[in-house]
Amino acid sequence: MVRLHKPFLEPLGLTFPQYLVILELLDGAPLPVGALGTRLDMDTGTITPLIKRLEAAGLVTRTRDPADERRVMVDLTPRGRALEAKVRGVNDKIKSACQLTDKGLNELRRTLEALAHPAAE
Repeated sequence: MVRLHKPFLEPLGLTFPQYLVILELLDGAPLPVGALGTRLDMDTGTITPLIKRLEAAGLVTRTRDPADERRVMVDLTPRGRALEAKVRGVNDKIKSACQLTDKGLNELRRTLEALAHPAAE
């Protein structure tokens, strides 16, 4: 799946994991780093460097939560929000490249999620 996304993400200057972070933030920013990691099934050691690279690129900001200084909130910058149409359009390009319908894409997503999280034995 990563390889399939690469030609669509390179023009945006995003890696596949960065793309996933941006998608999550588009659906509900700002988010605490921990919640973002949980949603993407990434630990703090994985998500933090991703966020730092996105921040260096000017796509996100990191700020302390005024209600709880221990939490770091991640939000999109105006530049990050400006990518919304292009980022969301990647999904349609993948569907087209794979000749998938919405139903087929949902089935593929469920299959991949099942492979990523096998049932406990």
